[in-house]
Amino acid sequence: MKSAAPPTDASLANEPVFVARGLTKVYGEGETAVHALRGVDLDITRGEFVVLLGASGSGKSTLLNILGGLDSATSGSAVWTHEGQVHELIGAGDAELTRYRREHVGFVFQFYNLIPSLTARENVSLVTDLAEDPMDAEAALALVGLGQRVNHFISQLSGGEQQRVAIARAIAKRPAVLLCDEPTGALDSATGVMVLQAIERVNRELGTTTVVITHNAPIADMADRVLRLGDGRIVETKVNDHKLPASDLSW
Repeated sequence: MKSAAPPTDASLANEPVFVARGLTKVYGEGETAVHALRGVDLDITRGEFVVLLGASGSGKSTLLNILGGLDSATSGSAVWTHEGQVHELIGAGDAELTRYRREHVGFVFQFYNLIPSLTARENVSLVTDLAEDPMDAEAALALVGLGQRVNHFISQLSGGEQQRVAIARAIAKRPAVLLCDEPTGALDSATGVMVLQAIERVNRELGTTTVVITHNAPIADMADRVLRLGDGRIVETKVNDHKLPASDLSW
């Protein structure tokens, strides 16, 4: 990844974590080509909680995957900033993107991708064993409200508890960014709220920049900013002057 000289200390407070300009993504060629993103411009600021809304196929997951280094854009630019250094994501090599994902990004998906034969603590420790300055696995589980369940096997946990283990695993390496793709998609409303409370707490207490994809419009009320996507474009931006706590949400 190419990096520029760090900005002055005075500019770091409002430094954007992500800056994307003219971001496009096309799958396939010719008449069968699918335009997943069509010239997206986007800034996300350090510590911000952003919700991405939109119908299936609107480009939400493609955008999240590019920001997370899981996918590459067809054209445009996307950079991320960490400790004053500006890094290019588009065109970065596989090894560089792997290091970026491993060291700086936490992912939470709709399906938990946990190992059933391991305990909650052991699932989280799989990440902490690889991180440079990890959080203690038990501390990460306590942060998401599972301090009393650390020795339970995944098969002994409810769906909401399993998703919270997945969040603990994602944040245990102290990532700069937490990217969540439909984290409540497989859960009922009451259980989903508990998962959102865990994400909310990570954002608030650790200052982790957080981006959440959801199809549940009420979840947008807990965000600092809401971006609605349609046909590969950002078609609406809303700033919440008064955010709702996750505990007040239902759908």
